[in-house]
Amino acid sequence: MDQELYSKERSASLDLLLRFQRLLVSKLYPADCVGQVPNTYSPDLLGVGSLLKKYSALLCTHIGDILPVATSIASTSHRHFAEVSRVVDGDLTGILLPELVVSIVLLLSKNAGLMQEAGAIPLLAGLLEHLDRFNHLAPGKERDDNEDLAWPGIMGSFFTGQSCRNNEEVTLIRKADLENHNKDGGFWTVIDGKVYDIKDFQTQSLTGSSIL
Repeated sequence: MDQELYSKERSASLDLLLRFQRLLVSKLYPADCVGQVPNTYSPDLLGVGSLLKKYSALLCTHIGDILPVATSIASTSHRHFAEVSRVVDGDLTGILLPELVVSIVLLLSKNAGLMQEAGAIPLLAGLLEHLDRFNHLAPGKERDDNEDLAWPGIMGSFFTGQSCRNNEEVTLIRKADLENHNKDGGFWTVIDGKVYDIKDFQTQSLTGSSIL
């Protein structure tokens, strides 16, 4: 709702498109129905899905035309990139696309079959290359990529050879530290990139140390 404060700066047509997009998503969002046969969809629901596909096709065509031009201009200098980013942020690319992507991911998690029937996902996938080229022009891209690798739970410095000074709240444990700790009688284990101390659990477990 905080974003609605900026609605006055949007054109009436863009605001109408955003409302229309939200209406489509709300119609496709599954309600808690009792007695509905799985993987069967009403004609009305399939019609809304088809409409979403047509809407996505038009939106992706427009963005696919805009982004190469934006990338060409933004590649001139950092100043050009900042100005182009400001323009793109207020265009369909910056207002409609992010919310549409999040909505489709949400719908996909709720009803994958219906979203496959709608067929809007391949249309959005076609924009990835254009978006990637534009984002690669952003100043500090390499630093941001390294920070993503050093996100909590991923031993970024292990893979990139750089320290994790920007994540001071996160304790980064090296592989050698973990091995030395376990040699000294500790019991650390790694699950999905996160280090857990299961020493106390070891004494309570009924499965035995070998399984742990």
